[in-house]
Amino acid sequence: MPDPIDDAKRALRAELRERRQLLTDAARKDAAAGIAAQLEALVDQVGAHAVSCYLSTRAEPETRPFLNAAVARGIRVLLPITRVDGLLDWVVADPDADVTEGVLGIPEPVGELLGPIAVNDVDLMIIPAAAVDRSGMRLGWGRGYFDKTIGSIQGCPPVYAVIFDSELLDEVPSDVHDQPVTGVVTPTRTITLAPEGR
Repeated sequence: MPDPIDDAKRALRAELRERRQLLTDAARKDAAAGIAAQLEALVDQVGAHAVSCYLSTRAEPETRPFLNAAVARGIRVLLPITRVDGLLDWVVADPDADVTEGVLGIPEPVGELLGPIAVNDVDLMIIPAAAVDRSGMRLGWGRGYFDKTIGSIQGCPPVYAVIFDSELLDEVPSDVHDQPVTGVVTPTRTITLAPEGR
């Protein structure tokens, strides 16, 4: 039986994926610099000593300049490792560590696995998204890893999704298991959307 919410999510993800593929290398480079500056300012604003982030794919807003700068500043950065059971494991970011292809075919670091609950100790979560709406509802890429993680953390820290400017929408389709985010980080701004939603 067709699910209208799933169908709407699939259609929107396809449109967003296509838009991202059309970005020029120059636009991606500019976006990477903006994302790094916005994330560094957010870390300072939150006063975070430990954060979770992720290794971006080529289609995503670039996170590596921020990751390298954060580690150089002495901030503990945890990076996710996908598991076959649908949970995320975590490793400490090391700019010199090898990168391999994870369960979903996305880049993941090689390192000592800390276990799914390691993320409970971060002061700020930085996560990927396809889009976010103005109420803070996030549209992910359909696997549910981050929704499960966010939903399982007691006293969850602020959660910010990294997106391109055009991906902050008026509304995204959502289901009961979808988790809102505190705000978004784009190449040009950081916006708090749902401070009470976390």
